[in-house]
Amino acid sequence: MSYNYSMALFSKDIGIDLGTVNVICYDNGEIVLHEPSIVAIQLDEQKIVAVGQEAKEMQGRTPDTIEVLRPLQNGVIADYEVTERMLFYFIQKIVGPFRLFKPRVMVSVPYGVTSVESRAVHQAALQAGSREVFLVQEPLAAALGAGLPISTPTGNMVVDLGGGMSEAAILALNGIVAANSLRIGGMKLDDSIVAYTRKKYGLIIGEPTAEEVKIAIGSAVPVEEDQKMEVQGRDQVTGLPRTITLTTSEVAEAMHEPLMSIIGMVRSVLERTPPELISDTIDRGKVICGGGALLRGVDKLLTKETGVPAYLADNPLACVAMGCGKALANYEMLKPSLPRVS
Repeated sequence: MSYNYSMALFSKDIGIDLGTVNVICYDNGEIVLHEPSIVAIQLDEQKIVAVGQEAKEMQGRTPDTIEVLRPLQNGVIADYEVTERMLFYFIQKIVGPFRLFKPRVMVSVPYGVTSVESRAVHQAALQAGSREVFLVQEPLAAALGAGLPISTPTGNMVVDLGGGMSEAAILALNGIVAANSLRIGGMKLDDSIVAYTRKKYGLIIGEPTAEEVKIAIGSAVPVEEDQKMEVQGRDQVTGLPRTITLTTSEVAEAMHEPLMSIIGMVRSVLERTPPELISDTIDRGKVICGGGALLRGVDKLLTKETGVPAYLADNPLACVAMGCGKALANYEMLKPSLPRVS
């Protein structure tokens, strides 16, 4: 009995949003880690030389001997060993290398994830130094983190716009009633900007530059006053450096197709929602979270295209990580709704 009490006293409970673009960790009421899910590896020795922000700063700037990669693709593990080593690094950063008791962790997984993909996340988190590992589906975690009253019989809708995936769900009575996911997210928007500048201007730009453009002047809907940004890249014909000026209208045009795919996914969830819960959703609106929620006008676009009011969560980037922490604190109540790992 005293041993269990000691473990509860000294062990940490960590909620982990294991995303394609970022890993965000929540512990004891606050975000304790927010780092890019990027790893730099020295190829000849297969040795990790940098993780997180340090690795991101190396993107597109490394010699042939170092590879910078994302071990997660579309919200699931693409490289198991590198993901495990990355998680180990982040967990040690939070709990310290000499902690006596290993932490319990709740890790987010996308809606519709396969049992093989779930098992990979579970095993990677265990091997990375966790005492117990539980999984929660991202829409459920996002709704908890956004403070939606999902324990009631009232319908609550959440749209999670992540880096590698977008998900939408209707929740009630601590469970997911209807949901869908799409392997299109913020990275796909970046790719569409890269493709647009290449096609229209014959200029090759990198993914980090496209992300900067999206953040600085991007918008999901047309704006009254166009913002402009100078963009540097390599001329497709001459191979020499060149600078162009992009406008908000052009960036919106570039991102139109992937945004419409996300709208289609949200509509498909509404079409499968029971009538009683649809009326709740129209009354209450849908909450948007994830990094994609920070794109200008995305709430207006979702409202216009679906007919259901949309609003941003208070802290959209941290919603899933906060929800993972809350799910761990309320594990017994949520247990029937959580994925089981066999």
